Amino acid sequence: MLLSEGQMSDYKGAALMIDAFPRSKALLADRGYDADWFRRALAERGIAACIPSKTNRKVPIPHDTALYHQRHRIENMVGKLKDWRRIHTRYDRCTHTFISAICIAATVIFWLPQ
Repeated sequence: MLLSEGQMSDYKGAALMIDAFPRSKALLADRGYDADWFRRALAERGIAACIPSKTNRKVPIPHDTALYHQRHRIENMVGKLKDWRRIHTRYDRCTHTFISAICIAATVIFWLPQ
């Protein structure tokens, strides 16, 4: 898990973590991760990039739209995490404490019946 500064772009933060990515078949990401070097790095690791092209890309790169629709689950989890006031307003300035709060909240969200 990586906690980056708020002003850092998505794919630059991913560049810091790319060596730690687990083995997987595909990576679901939003347009913020659309970069040629990022797609190449994923392909080198055998990971299919399911990333829609940015609107300013001259030649759009196709993606699996059926698989991309599963990304709503990630967005739902982030939304549930932000229901926790401590996480939403980031009361904890210490990185270790903030990530610990996220882990506790994720555990509780997972175990509570929906």
